[in-house]
Amino acid sequence: MGFKTPLYLGFFFFVGLTGCSSQEIQRKDGASSARAFKAANLAKSEVDMLAEINQREVLKSVRLIGEKLYRRNPQEFRKSGHASATAACDHIFGLIPHWVDKSQPFPDWEENFKLTFVEDYSGDRVQPFMTALVSMLMASYDHKTDFYLTDNLSAQKLYNSARNLEVAVWKLSNAKRPSGVALLISNSMDGEVANLSFEREFGKLIAQQDLLALIVEDRSNRSISRVFQNAAAFAFLPL
Repeated sequence: MGFKTPLYLGFFFFVGLTGCSSQEIQRKDGASSARAFKAANLAKSEVDMLAEINQREVLKSVRLIGEKLYRRNPQEFRKSGHASATAACDHIFGLIPHWVDKSQPFPDWEENFKLTFVEDYSGDRVQPFMTALVSMLMASYDHKTDFYLTDNLSAQKLYNSARNLEVAVWKLSNAKRPSGVALLISNSMDGEVANLSFEREFGKLIAQQDLLALIVEDRSNRSISRVFQNAAAFAFLPL
């Protein structure tokens, strides 16, 4: 494996710097960046560890989106019998380990996206939307949370997931009832102070998936097929 791009050089320079420093990063939530040594890490490449970090950050962002959606649409979590936005998100994210160990089937993320925006759907709309987001992103990582030298992440799947995120956020922002009322409130409504926090969070997600796709593409020497995706068509790329 050769170092062919500045992207790789920049990443390994970063790894070198962080490896030489013993200063831990203390995050706002009190967590530390320090990681305990694990023998299993000896079977991981730098890209494997980067994929694990990227996935964790992606899922944190998705969780934030879910809680924000429920708080802007509190009637939705009540439909599914949850007491709060946090409880509703706990239920969705609590399913991930069961998908990973295959004790439960993977949800059909494309059908869940579509269900979210069925006009006469009477259930909790946020639940299928969030289930679709989480399942689609996990599919881009082959439903794994640990990666080793023998694993081969697909740059194409990561790239496709980023394009699917673009479709999802466009639909979320534009799906409305015939009366003009949004099916799900996300960004600010007319007459409110501008609030584009959802689009910013989705933008971060898209950038994270795209960057990892480029790194994996460079490592695997398999070029990504880049396609134009028409968000208004509400059509998704396969994973």
